[in-house]
Amino acid sequence: MHPVRPPCGYVFLALACLPVWAGADETDRLPDTEPLTWEGDLSARMLDGAHRFIDRKIQESVLLRPRHWRRDVSSPEAYEKSIEPNRGRFARQIGMRDERLLPAMERFGDDDCPALVAATSSYRVHQVRWPVLDGVWGEGLLLEPSERPAACVVVMGDADQTPEQLVGLAPGVEPAMQWASILANSGCLVVVPTLVDRTTRFTGNPISGRPNPGYSHREWIYRQAYHMGRHVIGYEVQKVLAAVDWFAARSGRQDAPPCGVAGYGEGGLLALYAAAVDRRIDSTLVSGYFRSRQRVAEEPLYRNVWALLHEFGDAEIASLIAPRSLTIEYRKGPELVDRQTTTPAQVNGVPLDGVHGRLQAPDWSEVAAEFARIEGLVPDRLQPRRLVDAEDTTGPAKEDSQSLEAFCRELRVDLKKKTPATLTDSRGAFDPLQRQRRQVKALEDHVQALVNDSHLARERFCKVNAASVDAFTASTRPLRDYAWRELFGKFDDRLLASRPRSRPIYRRPNWTGYEVVLDVLPDLFAWGVLLVPADLKPGEKRPVVVCQHGRNGLPKHVIEGDEPAYHDFAARLADEGFIVFAPHNPYRGEDRYRWLSRKANGVKASLFSFILAQHEQILNWLESLPFVDREKIAFYGLSYGGETAVRVPPLLDRYRLSICSADFNDWARKVASTHSPYSFMYTIEWEMPYFDMGSTFSYAELANLMVPRPFMVERGHGDGVAPDEWVAHEYAKVRRTYDQLGLGDRTAIEVFNGGHTINGHGTFEFLHRHLR
Repeated sequence: MHPVRPPCGYVFLALACLPVWAGADETDRLPDTEPLTWEGDLSARMLDGAHRFIDRKIQESVLLRPRHWRRDVSSPEAYEKSIEPNRGRFARQIGMRDERLLPAMERFGDDDCPALVAATSSYRVHQVRWPVLDGVWGEGLLLEPSERPAACVVVMGDADQTPEQLVGLAPGVEPAMQWASILANSGCLVVVPTLVDRTTRFTGNPISGRPNPGYSHREWIYRQAYHMGRHVIGYEVQKVLAAVDWFAARSGRQDAPPCGVAGYGEGGLLALYAAAVDRRIDSTLVSGYFRSRQRVAEEPLYRNVWALLHEFGDAEIASLIAPRSLTIEYRKGPELVDRQTTTPAQVNGVPLDGVHGRLQAPDWSEVAAEFARIEGLVPDRLQPRRLVDAEDTTGPAKEDSQSLEAFCRELRVDLKKKTPATLTDSRGAFDPLQRQRRQVKALEDHVQALVNDSHLARERFCKVNAASVDAFTASTRPLRDYAWRELFGKFDDRLLASRPRSRPIYRRPNWTGYEVVLDVLPDLFAWGVLLVPADLKPGEKRPVVVCQHGRNGLPKHVIEGDEPAYHDFAARLADEGFIVFAPHNPYRGEDRYRWLSRKANGVKASLFSFILAQHEQILNWLESLPFVDREKIAFYGLSYGGETAVRVPPLLDRYRLSICSADFNDWARKVASTHSPYSFMYTIEWEMPYFDMGSTFSYAELANLMVPRPFMVERGHGDGVAPDEWVAHEYAKVRRTYDQLGLGDRTAIEVFNGGHTINGHGTFEFLHRHLR
């Protein structure tokens, strides 16, 4: 785990960035730099600017989305063909990577909990399950009409509503919203799936020895699945489409009844997404969900979809449904606030629900504006669609079934308006909690199987030509590009002129320290401390070591105070004659930087999109200094800085050497395993999953992108970040690569008796050997 510093008061934060070299004037600043006059906490200032930058990116995303589409509206057939690439990308983004099993629908039960749950004169209710993926089953209720179905429909409520409530077997849903019963009473064959809910009862795994982490089932599945290229949303869409598979297989005729999906709240999301992905769905009803997604980062974490806003808002997703029918019902959706405290927690003024995010119903105007955007994407003539205001109490009275009528009209179903019959559940021993447990654990098991076999997926993805060093480096170039653009996210903006500003901050016998700020992108700057040896001779050029702090750190922590994790390693390297630059990386401020990464995810970026841009500019500036040997710039980072050591230098080849301290790991297990006490699944670091990283890159694959440049790992036996076995196993792959390419002298691992700390023995020798 990354080092956690004690909370700092405002006075400390202000002092942390002030010069400590008393009596210096601005003429002592670095040559060719402007005076640095900023005061206060520059780390907070950096996050302020980064948030402003990404907020603009989110605002701009709507205008930039058309570049990803090639719509042909000349005919329905031409339109569907033209948007097929977008449909495929959308399905992949929500984690639909796995082939579904052959369709089936199993009525199951025993004497205490019979398969036949209830019956009326017009339909029967069965307890059912259906295969979806290996080990994953949908489960819920099937409402079967007494005559040949007029249509086949999947009905979903909100995540915290049970199928029994939607059918009228249990209290909690008003009769007008018991769509499943209403549709069955009108002659439809209806499947009502169980959704993963927002309670916390079944999160955690006793094998880990860690307590229940206390966040919702939906977030529990999201956090592990996201890293493996899956998603709780994708899994549940697969369950819906497995039911649609069964509808199609059951009919097996050209005159098969039409198919529809309808949902409210989280079920509305799934209805919208399922219809966008599958062209077999003829009519879609979305209630209590549709809106602008520009503030999706404020919604619960389990709704985070990588690069969503880059290409899609709700209007664009609706356009994937065209030319098929769509009905949007404006109805107050579920509203969630923090369940763990009396006073709702906040980050940047955003109240949080179960742990990370909130749900708050939008105004009618927002929904209407997003609905109106569809017309600019798909002409009305190509799609029957309707927006119904179910909350309007000021205009003429409307019947509750207005949106359901529009939905049924496109299914050619005659909606019967009489109230469905009262149902009695025949299952005396039925426990919905056990069904919820089965749903959660099946998805967990599916993800954990992916985690366990992830090394095989990465071997397939990172196939390289190892015939020679040149062949190897040539074959890894596409992998570098993929990692930057598709995994971490790359800003396409041109870097600003750096406009360096500096001021003296340290004067020591062996070196002088300067605080430096560089412009990077609008509102985003790089900040750090440059240590310049005192014995530099005119015209001499020396190597640079960039020394990177860990989580919640500051540049000063690697220089002074003998911090337990760092032991002044930057100052020690300067004492040994290296030029040193200690930059600030923006993982400080706890959830504030995590929310930055969360917001960035929507526009295909992450925390490392900022960090990579900053380090590009840092390298530009360092290379411009007359006393820097631009061919010998190295990187040495601890903890989150060690994470940076395997994400930044492999992609920025102007870093000629990299040392990862106190972080090297089996990253798929570290992030997504529910079995290990070392896993981020049990910690506060909810930003750690990167979409599909577990199937593409772990630390060995990233470190191999350093070839032929030197790479080293520093590891303490007592480091709680991971067990020695994980680190040794992962590093062995790196060692094999370097050895097989004849570069064995360019990689090393030093293991020492110690904890989560810089050791500074073998690593210093490694730096001297390869830089001097």
